[in-house]
Amino acid sequence: MTEKVLEVDAVTLQFGGLTALDDVSFDINEGEILALIGPNGAGKTTCFNVTTGVYRPTKGTVRFQGKSLTGMKRHQITRLGIARTFQNIRLFRAMTALENVMVGGDTRHGTGVLSALFGLPQHRREEQEGYDRAMELLRFMGLEKRADELASNLSYGDQRRLEIARAMATGPQLLCLDEPAAGFNPAEKQALMELIRKVRDRGYTVLLIEHDMRLVMGVADRIVVLEFGRKIAEGLPEQIRNDPAVIAAYLGTDEDAS
Repeated sequence: MTEKVLEVDAVTLQFGGLTALDDVSFDINEGEILALIGPNGAGKTTCFNVTTGVYRPTKGTVRFQGKSLTGMKRHQITRLGIARTFQNIRLFRAMTALENVMVGGDTRHGTGVLSALFGLPQHRREEQEGYDRAMELLRFMGLEKRADELASNLSYGDQRRLEIARAMATGPQLLCLDEPAAGFNPAEKQALMELIRKVRDRGYTVLLIEHDMRLVMGVADRIVVLEFGRKIAEGLPEQIRNDPAVIAAYLGTDEDAS
């Protein structure tokens, strides 16, 4: 039986009088790529933020590996096994590519400031393991030769890949990618599709928000569609492609056109 990694159960989120999410439910199974799509303003990023602890739902529950995330802080959710990237890249631009990835790995370290100050063996061991892990992830991303370059000097595409590597360094089971293809040309999008599949093949479960439908249809195992904060469809890519409600949400109805 396939294990449910994440369960979004009847989640509603309200900001004052505005309902941003309205009774949204879906699951993500272990080892799958699930895409969350919808027109602008559909509630995709809001749902993403509820999942990663930025917002606390007004009603409903988000469970990770059967454990409720309600009341948890973002760093606690990261340590539990959920990592994310951002629509607007958030790297430490004055740090090298290697240092950026090592920072991600620091979330798994058990030693504290005193161990670092006195250079205790456990701290040195964790630092070496963090270095080795960071270099392995940079190799995976094709960034090994740029390890010592400042993040600010990397190309836009390399910065995107570096942010994914940093998220992976936290040791997540669920990797949440927020519009990773934003600003990419067609060739870069094709390479990103292959990268996301490689990430899944390494044992990660992936939650993806993306506007590019060609990429979504080419990489997702299942798709959840939101419109005005409500779930209007869920299914396999081919089912979503031919769903009348989804077509109407993206293209409008005859009444809208008139």
